Parts: sequence; structure tokens; C-alpha cells
Amino acid sequence: MKSEIRKSLLTAGSAFMLMACASAIENTSVKSPDGHLQCTLIHEKNQLSMSVSLNGRGVIEKSPLYMSVDGVGITGTVKSGPVKQFSIDETFQWYGLHSEAVNKCNGIIFSFKGMKSKVNYNLEIRVFNDAVAFRFIVPGEEGSVRYPDESTVFTLPQKSMVWFHDLYMHYEGVHAKKLADTVPAGRWVAPPLTFKLADGSGYASITEADLVNYAGMALQSTGNNGFAIRLGHSQPASYPYVLRYSKEDVARLSKIAGIDGTITTPWRVIMAGKDLNTLVNCDAIQALNPPPDKTLFPEGINTGWVKPGRAVWKYLDGGGDGTLTVAKQFSKLAGELGFEYNILENFWSKWPDDSLKSLVDYSGKLGVGIIVWKHSKELHDKQTRLDFFSRLHDMGVAGIKIDFFDHEAKEVIDLYESIAKEAAAQKLVLIFHGANKPTGLSRTYPNILIYEGVKGMEASKLLDRGTHETTLPFTRMLAGPADYSVCHFGTRRQNTTWVHQAATAAIFCAPLITYASTPAHILENPCAEMIKSIPSVWDETIVLPPSEIGELAVYAQRKGTTWFLSVINGLKPKSVEIPLSFLGKRSYTTLILGDNPADPASANVSEGNSASGDKIIIILGAGGGYMTRFIKE
Repeated sequence: MKSEIRKSLLTAGSAFMLMACASAIENTSVKSPDGHLQCTLIHEKNQLSMSVSLNGRGVIEKSPLYMSVDGVGITGTVKSGPVKQFSIDETFQWYGLHSEAVNKCNGIIFSFKGMKSKVNYNLEIRVFNDAVAFRFIVPGEEGSVRYPDESTVFTLPQKSMVWFHDLYMHYEGVHAKKLADTVPAGRWVAPPLTFKLADGSGYASITEADLVNYAGMALQSTGNNGFAIRLGHSQPASYPYVLRYSKEDVARLSKIAGIDGTITTPWRVIMAGKDLNTLVNCDAIQALNPPPDKTLFPEGINTGWVKPGRAVWKYLDGGGDGTLTVAKQFSKLAGELGFEYNILENFWSKWPDDSLKSLVDYSGKLGVGIIVWKHSKELHDKQTRLDFFSRLHDMGVAGIKIDFFDHEAKEVIDLYESIAKEAAAQKLVLIFHGANKPTGLSRTYPNILIYEGVKGMEASKLLDRGTHETTLPFTRMLAGPADYSVCHFGTRRQNTTWVHQAATAAIFCAPLITYASTPAHILENPCAEMIKSIPSVWDETIVLPPSEIGELAVYAQRKGTTWFLSVINGLKPKSVEIPLSFLGKRSYTTLILGDNPADPASANVSEGNSASGDKIIIILGAGGGYMTRFIKE
């Protein structure tokens, strides 16, 4: 892996040192390494505020920063102290849309003391080429519990178009598209909040990173283009949480959580770029998290038992009962597909251990690992977790799909990290289902292969999958991969074609991607040869024009020397011309999947040849799709 690290703290005497006085921060700006993105910290009228601009145009208008400790505001009347600047320049290996992530930014650390609160703290800002991030650090002694809260407001430019959903189903919502100034005050928003700037100058998205030892962040509209931070205790309990947990649980999680010792907020992140390709390829969220613990992951993401892959799943598409015989048949067919995992729903828990061990041993000979389902509330007790993880490890189980978290209160966030750490000690990979949005924790714990946090194929009543599936790559999936359960060829696909469904397997990539169709239905489908060749993670991804949120996603993706072109369409039929310049100066043999205009439950399969100078014209119906695989000659 190519890796260069350059990190410097510039201290007093440096040409870059800022004067440690209040006047020095009245209008202090930090620019990205390429100079296009800028964050400005403003101190006026006894209030800290910030703004963000891209190529001189506003992305976040002047917005007040609000934080309190023990109910007392610390971001009002302040006295400034020493200021430090620094830069980071590194790359690290990654499983996702590309195999090498970039952590390159300029940063600054301000030190303050609240004149009324008497609280000392630091405000750290990092500016990447494609993101701005900031966090508060409030030092404290171990054994001293304090209660933080935040209500920073992100003010969007006038006439920004936003895509968002509420918190009723936690993170399993359908995005609305609205002008920011029409979102009424009080409306809840589940991050990431993606928006398009009115003048066509770019896109941006607001979310958080490095969420540990703290409550998760949602947003709430203030009206007039503002969206304020609301921590887990302030958020309404979601319908799934109320359904599965007690009134006492709901009441307990509505109370502000205390933090022992130093308070370090998660990073508040604004991804920004001139186009969707920049947003989709932004590495800031994972870069803002610590690297893997070498004691648990001695080779980082290359640690042998952390294996990305594709999974079969007996749940949404029939395939028989929950017996050992049927599970073995699923593993057999997973092997025929070349898939790496077989996910068992809760029926496995009724088996004796020797049956599960028999399946593990049988599947292992086929190169297929077994992942078992578990309700998260059965893992709240540490000793119970440790015993369960040890039992699975001893039987050779590959991992666990843990479900029904459904809340972002601090105790739930703490549970994620405890599970990740303890499961890693037993060499178990994880799927977090019924979960919040990812915040980059999988960099620290690469055994976390995927979070759900999305309205996926399980939502049988979702009629417009064309719009939904062309929205998600540019909204929810900006935070990280989503356990959507791709490729259903039955009625759940609704207003999309078979080829559209196949293409989502490439566009919705993840270190672990679950297929909704039974392996038998995949193998008999005309898209089968293409599907078998789609990797779960990529070396390179390019989002091509004319991709647009909720309308069209056009992705060129490379694994090794093989390229895939994948297209999924929304509701409006269209004709798209795509230059193949991404192929470079080579010739390729191609496998092509196209829609049959007469029957969406079919596919036209053909072969051909292509080179970088070629252009292709694709005719797409409503909910249509297209794929080409390019293999170097």
C-alpha cells in the first residue's frame, strides 16, 4: 500500500501562527489543501459562528455554534488562548468504492475559556478538499461526570434543494425532495442531509464521524434554511424502538447522558464538492476515525478473518423452511455463485449446537462462511455477550447479524463499540441491522462490514423503488454502505426492471452485500453471469454525468483491470450518451445487460467489444437499468 504521512503542528514562531487573542479569531479561515474549500470561524457579539464556502460560493452560511456543559453554554462569551495549525497527508487501504482512502487536510485548533461558564475547551477544525469537519474537546478528570449538549445550527444558502427523511422509522425512511426554505420548523431530519446549491455550483451533505462515547446526532429544522443538531436524548423515540422496548427504556433514553472525564464530541462533517462524483468518493468520514487497533487487527483490514464478500439469505424470497437441510442447500448454491457467506435468520437458534456446527463445517468446505442473526437487546449484558461470542467462535461461525438497535442514545452507541471490540477478539465479522447511519467506526473496527440504516428491500410496501434507489447513493450511502439487500426479481422490485436490480449490486457496494433473491432464483436468471462477477468492493469508482439525485445513477467501477458500467434510472424515461474514456488506452471484450422494453421481468444479454474512444447510447425506460462488463483483451 502506498502510504505517506505528513502531520505537523505549527507552534509559536511559525509563519503560520495566529495571535492568541480575541481579535485574531474574528474572521479566521482555514482552506483545503487545493484551496477550493474554506471554513471561516467568526467571533462577534459574544458568539462563535462558522461558515463554509466552495470556490467562493456559500455552502454553509454564517451559523452559530452552540454547546453546553451541565446546562451552561460554553460558546458564548469566550476568551481565546493559544492557536495551533497542522496538516495531515496520508493514504490507507479501504474496503468500499475505492481501495485506497485519502486523509489530506489542513487543520487548526483553537483554545477557549468560557467567561461565564469558566470551562476551558478546544475547538478543532479540519478542511479537506471535499469536506469540512469540526469538534469540541472539553478536558476533564476521570471520575468527574458532566452532561454535554449541542444545538449548533447549519444554515443553508437560499433556494438550496434538500433531500431528507424523518426519524419515525429511525433510519429507514424515504427521502423527500424540498427547497430548504420550505421545510417547516420542527421537522426532524436523519443525517446525512444532502443538498444541491441553487446556482449549480455544487452539492453538499451534513453528517457526523467518529461517534463514540457520545449520543448520536440528528437534525431538526429551525425554519428559514436552518438545521440544528439534536442529540439522542432529544430525539423522539422511533416507532421500531417503541414497538420493541419498554416505556421505561424510552423514558431512560430521553435523559441527557453523562460523560466521565474528557468530553470529545463526534466530528460534525460537511461534505462538499462541485459534482456528485466528489461527494460519493469523499473519504472524510473514515479518515476522521482512528486506525485499527493492532492488537485486534494486526494487518488492519487485511487481517485474514476480516473477509469482504457477498451473501445469500433465506428471508425475502422463499426457498424452503428453516431446517438444516435447507440451510445446507443455500450454502451449496452460494458456492456455485462464488459467494462468500450464508446468513441465517433466527431459525438457527432453535437448532442444537451440533446442527449449527455441521452447517459450518459443510459450508466451510465450499468456501462459504456462516453468519447468524441475534436481537441486540439479548446482548446488553457484557458476560452474556462474551459467552455468546465465544460459543460462536468455538463452532467456527464467521459472524453475527445483530438487529433492532433503533436509537442513538449514548448507551446504544456504547453498545455498538462494545460489540465491535468483543466480537473482534473472537474473530467475528458483524452486520449491524436496525441500526443508525454509519459514522466511520468500521475504520477502527474493520470487522463491522455494514450497517443497515436504510429502508431496504424488506420494505414490501414501498412502491417507487426507481426514485428511492437512485436517491440513496447520494444521500444515505454518503455516510457508508447500507445493508439494503439487493437484487429481488419478484414483485418487491416494484417499478424497476431486472437489469436495474442487477445494477444495484454494483452501485450499492459494501464489504458485505446481501442478495435478496434466493440463490436458486439468481442462478436461473439471465443476469446470473453478470451477477456472479460483481465484486463486493472496488478499486475505483467514478460517478458519471448525467447522474442526478433521485433521477439517474451512472457508475463506472474498476476491480483490477476489469471495468463495470452500471446504470439505474428513476421514473422518467431518458436517452443517455456515455463516453467510455474511463477505459484508458485498451480494448475490451464486453458482456452487456439491457432491458427488454416489452417485459421488465426479463433481460437482453449480448457480447461485444469496446475501447476508450467509443460512446454508447442507452435508452432507459422508467425504472430501467443497464450494465456492461469490460474485460481487458
